[in-house]
Amino acid sequence: MPPPPPGPVLCGSCGAQRAALRRPKTGQALCRSCFAAAFEAEVHDTIVSARLFQPGETVAIGASGGKDSTVLAHVLRLLNQRHGYGLRLLLLSVDEGIAGYRDDSLAAVQRNRGRLGLPLHVVSYRELYGWSMDRIVQHTGAKNNCTFCGVFRRQALDRGAVLLGADKIATGHNADDVAETILMNFLRGDVGRLQRCAEILTGGEGTLPRCKPLKHAYEKEIVLYAYFQGLDYFSTECVYAPNAYRGHVRALLKDLEAIRPSSVADLVHSGERLAIRKDVRLPIQGTCRRCGYFSSQPLCKACVLLEGLNRGLPKLAIGKTNRLQKALLEGEKPEAGLEAEENSRKASWIGRTLDF
Repeated sequence: MPPPPPGPVLCGSCGAQRAALRRPKTGQALCRSCFAAAFEAEVHDTIVSARLFQPGETVAIGASGGKDSTVLAHVLRLLNQRHGYGLRLLLLSVDEGIAGYRDDSLAAVQRNRGRLGLPLHVVSYRELYGWSMDRIVQHTGAKNNCTFCGVFRRQALDRGAVLLGADKIATGHNADDVAETILMNFLRGDVGRLQRCAEILTGGEGTLPRCKPLKHAYEKEIVLYAYFQGLDYFSTECVYAPNAYRGHVRALLKDLEAIRPSSVADLVHSGERLAIRKDVRLPIQGTCRRCGYFSSQPLCKACVLLEGLNRGLPKLAIGKTNRLQKALLEGEKPEAGLEAEENSRKASWIGRTLDF
């Protein structure tokens, strides 16, 4: 006689309920309730062990309407009540001005505001910079969009948090995001960012501190938690994201995971243990001469990008900008010189043969 079919797999934690999933992080079979309890306990342990918050602080949660920020807001509110953190929580969203994408995601944030009972404040690129992302893309074309958006969004979050009187900004960056950033900075050879991108708490020296309570949470588990908790979030990818460099790094990370499932955790651990030789010169953080935002250059990246947009030459601010910074600080018009240099560089490649 054939052997009887195997019975249902029971939860490896409570042993009573039927398992609903096998955790991507540990491989343990858990029921819905035990998985949610384990996920929340791990986020709490991350917050406590890293001392991310102090009682009485006002924390602005960066709310994009996506799965990460939605789970972050839900879990932070839950843990704040459960463990008595004593925090005042706010939702802070950035409207980049991307039709058909950001307006729909902000609608999800509005719905979550009603469910969570947290105040919401929205800052927009148009109000802060006089430009929307849709208008920027019309001037820049299909490439380098994320350079503008990333720089402007980071500064917009800081400005919004300052307006709200926040003490810290909490972002929904997860373990996959941190691993991607480490890999991206490694491939770019950006030692300065590589040194600090794995830190769970950044800022504090003249800038508003930022923290990542979901730093050790896998993206797959965040999706599962959101599903089991019935959370309402926006899941459409940004219309300009396919052209982003991060997308290529994300694809590489997925390939690495297929070969070695622990690749995400390994990269995060490597980033935490990274040591830079003492004789390596790192950028020194100062403040922008125009807007007062922190910068390792006399002018911050946002001001330089904005200057290029306003001059009708947005690509002048992409890449190395030392000459552009010098010209702007001295009141010169750098357009002609920089354009001639770029044309000369392109001409030097015409007709050149490459030996392999």
